[in-house]
Amino acid sequence: MKPIQLPLCIRLADDATFANYLPGANAAALAHTLQLAEGRLDLLYLWGKNGSGRSHLLQAACLHAQQAGRQALYLPLAELLQYGADMLEGLEQCELLALDDLQAINTRADWQEALFHLFNRLRDSGACLLLAANSAPRELALTLADLRSRLCLALIFKLEPLSDQEKLSALGARAAQRGLLLSGEAARFILSRGQRSMGTLFEILDTLDRASLQAQRKLTIPFIKQVLGW
Repeated sequence: MKPIQLPLCIRLADDATFANYLPGANAAALAHTLQLAEGRLDLLYLWGKNGSGRSHLLQAACLHAQQAGRQALYLPLAELLQYGADMLEGLEQCELLALDDLQAINTRADWQEALFHLFNRLRDSGACLLLAANSAPRELALTLADLRSRLCLALIFKLEPLSDQEKLSALGARAAQRGLLLSGEAARFILSRGQRSMGTLFEILDTLDRASLQAQRKLTIPFIKQVLGW
């Protein structure tokens, strides 16, 4: 199968894997996303607030499928609106297509029309389609009713944010993967002062990782304050 060529470079995050996704209350969503990544499910819709892990799961599914030799593509729609909707042409070649941030096309009739036709082509080709947005299909402000009805055919899961204790566990696990010693006290300090989305918390940890390596310092609270300006 000829690789799909797009006029932009979208890379999967190296750390967006199933192995390092902490499910919390989202174990069922994780299990079904894995099924879709393995071709055992053809249509899945995930929704939840920013920071609930939507993008992580979509990218993990694509990475898992690619590692198994399947052609998978991740497209964050919020980043693509500057391009014409005709970029969705030919994507039915994919064995797995993951479309993130569906809410981004709420006011874009051209993208909604293109996605509606792509949806039908994907169903005809037998491809797997993984969708994500910040709200359920019926709550999206789509102007194309036919597209909303197609989305409602999916198996739908709401992603719940992690509890504070689960976020602490996730921070500790990510630090350990990077060879960082992050005490419980330091992790609680980061959680109390930083924004609470996991994406932001991991970005903070990345910043501290670089600063710690450069300064050859441990992640003490005074050092964290110094680096982050807290």
